[in-house]
Amino acid sequence: MQVKKQSGAVGAEISGIDLRDVSDGLTQELRGQLAEHGVLFFRDQTLDTDQHKMLARKFGEIFIHPNFNTGDHDPEVVTITRAPGDTRIVGEEWHTDTTMMAEPPMGALLYAIEAPSVGGDTLFASQWKAYDALSDGMKDMLASLECVHSDRKVAGPSNALNAKRATVVREDADWKPTENAHPVIRIHPESGRKCLFVNASYSICFEGWTEAESKPLLDWLLEWGHRPEFTCRFRWTPGTMAFWDNRSTKHLAIHDAGPERRVMRRIQIAGGPVV
Repeated sequence: MQVKKQSGAVGAEISGIDLRDVSDGLTQELRGQLAEHGVLFFRDQTLDTDQHKMLARKFGEIFIHPNFNTGDHDPEVVTITRAPGDTRIVGEEWHTDTTMMAEPPMGALLYAIEAPSVGGDTLFASQWKAYDALSDGMKDMLASLECVHSDRKVAGPSNALNAKRATVVREDADWKPTENAHPVIRIHPESGRKCLFVNASYSICFEGWTEAESKPLLDWLLEWGHRPEFTCRFRWTPGTMAFWDNRSTKHLAIHDAGPERRVMRRIQIAGGPVV
């Protein structure tokens, strides 16, 4: 196995292994590399859906996404399609996945089925680098804060997202928002690093604060978390797999593929409480 860093801050490309045949020992090694680099990239892989699921289960139980679970497909798998003409896409703002849950997923495995010849890249940002670069005064202020996370901006009938993109989400009248509060600074359970844990898709306000009171500081933290020096950019090709640590990174899908399709298969891995 060879490991090549993707940038100075976050990400590593792993070569020399076949993800269809990952031993218990290699699973542990990859878990360590994930904690170290935040996101791992694997090129020239060939995995069908069952093999993709088998790989995910080596790292934990499969997480069922509540809003993409629309009843018309395998609930363990989300196919993320960007079609020509889409005016919105999944993941187009800086986010950490599904953080409105009481126990957000620990990570995700995203596999490229179709990739555009140009565009459709994904950006990743290290949230331990973002924390480390804060002033001591800011760290002290944030240490006791919690933030309320909600899915009201990314699902439900009021957003009408399904009319704007190929990948559909629950918009039925029975949908209700899910909300939970998490520490603004979380501790990674394996590396022990402190990580900034707020994101544009789900973070609403600080616990005990109004949204208006929260907005100036929260907006600043959201922008701070993806300063260029904390990021890497990854270009997809068919057969590429990305495995990101949802506890220590955030990411963004770039909506610039023009007339080309982008089709990805994603499986999320269940996590634990945010501490």
